[in-house]
Amino acid sequence: MTTNIAITDDHEMVLRGIETMLNTTAEIKVTATYTNAKETIEGLKNNQPDVLLLDINLPDINGIDLSKQLLKSHKDLKIIALTNFDDITYVKRMFKNGIHGYLLKNADKLELVTALKTVLSGELYIQKSINARLLNHTKTMPFDNGLNIKLTRREHDVLIAISEELTTQQISEKLFISPKTVETHRMNIMSKLGAKNSVGIVKIAIEKELI
Repeated sequence: MTTNIAITDDHEMVLRGIETMLNTTAEIKVTATYTNAKETIEGLKNNQPDVLLLDINLPDINGIDLSKQLLKSHKDLKIIALTNFDDITYVKRMFKNGIHGYLLKNADKLELVTALKTVLSGELYIQKSINARLLNHTKTMPFDNGLNIKLTRREHDVLIAISEELTTQQISEKLFISPKTVETHRMNIMSKLGAKNSVGIVKIAIEKELI
């Protein structure tokens, strides 16, 4: 089954480079490229890709606002930010708007394809360097960040470990608690956040600025 990809970037060389790279990958086809937000909005009315690779810095509407607008009108669309901006503020704002992945333009072909497969499977994808900065930023924040969601110290530790994609056993070994206790904390976190699974935990935690 072919995965259809659209790309929005205001730099022609970037567009052609990504297009060429992806079109040489089996089962992936670039069906459209756009250079600004207006073209993207109009183009997606007739061409519905599986994934949109979206730059943040566009000449008319920034990618942050555009992603929010597009996801309201295209419920099944997966959006991956592909940008030079690594500021945590941009990352959080994009995920708050509902995007599914965040990559820097220095990502290689393997990571780009991995990101595409990950978001299509229903999971979030955050480039490791971005995730590391996000987690480092989290360690300086209070547990509830002034919100009504109250996590205990241990629940916060487990939340961080979940966002690092550690397994229950790995979390158990890292925090020196039993796997059963890890699962108890996970269930408590899910309940407090209203999440259904670990992917939901990370997504809601970003939206609520808990990480």
